[in-house]
Amino acid sequence: MKVILFPVFLVVYLIILLANLGMIFLIRVDPQLHTPMYFFLSHLSFCDLCYSTAVGPKMLVDIFTKNKSISFLGCALQFLIFCSFVDSECLLLAVMAFDRYKAIGNPLRYAVDMSTKVCSLLMAGVYLIGLLDALIHTTLTFRLCFCGSKEINHFFCDIPPLLLLSCSDTQVNELVIFIFFGFIELSTICGVLVSYCYIISSVLKICSAEGRLKAFSTCASHLTVVVIFQGTILFMYFRPSSAYSLDQDKMSSLFYTLVIPMLNPLIYSLRNKDVK
Repeated sequence: MKVILFPVFLVVYLIILLANLGMIFLIRVDPQLHTPMYFFLSHLSFCDLCYSTAVGPKMLVDIFTKNKSISFLGCALQFLIFCSFVDSECLLLAVMAFDRYKAIGNPLRYAVDMSTKVCSLLMAGVYLIGLLDALIHTTLTFRLCFCGSKEINHFFCDIPPLLLLSCSDTQVNELVIFIFFGFIELSTICGVLVSYCYIISSVLKICSAEGRLKAFSTCASHLTVVVIFQGTILFMYFRPSSAYSLDQDKMSSLFYTLVIPMLNPLIYSLRNKDVK
């Protein structure tokens, strides 16, 4: 099994590195791509790169090494980086939907409404909220007592398997996950839904069928990414505890830590003539 898993995960991780770094580099060097949409897309690739790198290399090493240990500090740091960029990507997807609404709904004011300063402030807010939420979860999770087995039955340090290991009362942690991460998820989903309601309303006002098709095609990639990413996150963290399964959790974790960061740049590049 190790002989099969290692090359598969290695190829996937190399694709993540090449595709996302390539996307960031291309957007930076091509003047035609210096627009708000591609600015946010470069940060999406950056988030994908960061949270997959927090998990991927360690996972590859653990496949072949007998000593699969990680220090307490290393586990906390891995989770902090992972959680911070996953949260940031959730919020970024809502910002990208808002950007598409501005571009389609009011194109004459688009350059003013989505200026470089506005885009930079939006990204600063995204990263700040992501970091603060990650710090809260990291602090609450790693203050718990782990008095029994220290073996994490998972590919990396994530909240559900860590809470299962703890001999402390984890009700506060579960409540905080529901409130804080739930707020981020709800804000993202509501932001995307409201933006797309306005987008659909604006597109239907376009007279030509070609114009409507072009407007919808600019949103198709983003909507695909939102459905895949948010669907996986909701399945992972908002199931009742009675429905929790470590095997399902492992598969879902692999999907959104390695598969989604690989798919995102491919989805955008395949459906975008400018990136092609």
